[in-house]
Amino acid sequence: MRDMAKRLAADGYSVLVPNPYYRSAKAPGVAPGFDFANPADRAKLEVLRAPMTSDAVMHDATAYVAFLDAHATVNTRAKMGVVGYCMGGPMTLRAAAAVPARIGAGASFHGGGLVTDKPDSPHLLVPKIKAQYYFGIAANDDQRQPDAKIKLKEAFHAAELAAKIEVYEGTLHGWCVKDMPTQAGKPIYNEAQAERAWGELLALYKRTLV
Repeated sequence: MRDMAKRLAADGYSVLVPNPYYRSAKAPGVAPGFDFANPADRAKLEVLRAPMTSDAVMHDATAYVAFLDAHATVNTRAKMGVVGYCMGGPMTLRAAAAVPARIGAGASFHGGGLVTDKPDSPHLLVPKIKAQYYFGIAANDDQRQPDAKIKLKEAFHAAELAAKIEVYEGTLHGWCVKDMPTQAGKPIYNEAQAERAWGELLALYKRTLV
């Protein structure tokens, strides 16, 4: 995440990388060697994530925007963008709904839990959002939940907001992150598709954050 932030900053953006687990642990929160296939590690992650309710994430987003706007290097006349990977995907929707007047663009890559059957499903916040969006969906995520992209498209269409939604064929959940572990002996990170995703992020930001 820090490498991504430095790369984005090199394009002229002020970038904030928060520790989403700050209520539970200091950064990086998840220890090196974390194994998603290990039930014990997954249980530890659930403990870290427990305080991150919808209200908490939206409260944090409001504070982060105020923090950035207080810096002289931040152009408060321009809109802000949010980007998230995995669980960060739905967090971008909550942030955009919390501060719609400031957040003008959002991007989610292999986002998890964007559409659920619960009353606090992130996609139900779209009517409160004013941001344009890009969703890059992992192929295996789409196989598990093929209707998610349809419900996202319907939500943004109903809100009359622009949203580009694409499934990245041949990718696994986590394909954008360089230090993801292997899965069944095969790498999850896909450099070519990650670069394509990065290009979509920059195109969205350059188009909307003015």
